[in-house]
Amino acid sequence: MGSSLDRRVFLPYTSAKKFFNIQRFSGLVMKAKESESVDSAMKRVELSLLRDLDNDQFTVISQKDLLSSFSSILSTITLGIGAIAAISLLVGGIGIMNIMLVTVTERTREIGLRKAVGATPNNIALQFLIEATSLSVLGGLIGILLGVITANLIRIYGNFDAALPLWSILLAFGFSALVGIAFGTYPALKAAKKDPIEALRYE
Repeated sequence: MGSSLDRRVFLPYTSAKKFFNIQRFSGLVMKAKESESVDSAMKRVELSLLRDLDNDQFTVISQKDLLSSFSSILSTITLGIGAIAAISLLVGGIGIMNIMLVTVTERTREIGLRKAVGATPNNIALQFLIEATSLSVLGGLIGILLGVITANLIRIYGNFDAALPLWSILLAFGFSALVGIAFGTYPALKAAKKDPIEALRYE
C-alpha cells in the first residue's frame, strides 16, 4: 500500500520512548493464537483498553474488517469506472454512427451505381456494417495497445505489479466489435434502402 518493508524498523517500545521521546502510541497490532478466537480476542482487547480510555478514543478492528472496507471501496471504484466506460462507449458509438451517416450521404451515387449493376440491399448493408465495425475495432485495438504500454510502464517504473490478463483484452476487443455492429446497423440499413434511380440522380 505504498510503504516499503525495507524501510520498516522494529524496536522495543521502551527504546522508542527513550530515544525518540514517544509518549503515546497511534496503534497496536496484535495476533490471536487461533483464527477462530479473533472475535474473543478483540473483545478482550477492547475491555483492556476501556480501563484507561473512553469508548470514543479508540477503535478495535480486525483484518476481516479491513478487507471488508477495501472490498467496499474497490466495488465503488469499479462501479465508477464502469459508468465512465459505458458513457465512453455510448459517445464513441454515436460518433461512429454520425460518421457512417455522413459517409452514406457522400457515397449516395456509389450506392446507386452498385445497385444498378446488381448489388442487393443486403450487399450494401453488409458493406457499410463491415466498415463501421472495422472503424470501431481499430479504435479498440488502439485502446488495447495503449493499455498494454501503460501496464508495462507501471510494471517497470512503478511499485505495482500491473497485469493485463488475456480475458480483458478479448473482452475489450469484443465490446469494440459490438459497438461497431450496434451503432453501424442504422446507417447500413439507410444505405440499403436507397432507391437506385434517386441515388444515381443525387448531386
